[in-house]
Amino acid sequence: MAIDKNKNTQVLVTLPNELLKQIEDYWYANRLKNRTEAIRKLIKIGLSKSS
Repeated sequence: MAIDKNKNTQVLVTLPNELLKQIEDYWYANRLKNRTEAIRKLIKIGLSKSS
């Protein structure tokens, strides 16, 4: 699947192993399609809490 560069930007992020494990645990526990979806969802949750 091609990325629509008018709507999306890819970002390379380096994460500590423990944080990645927490993200993957969240991914599996919430039965999300993939890790990227889990990361997007966690970012949205975090941003909504900070406003």
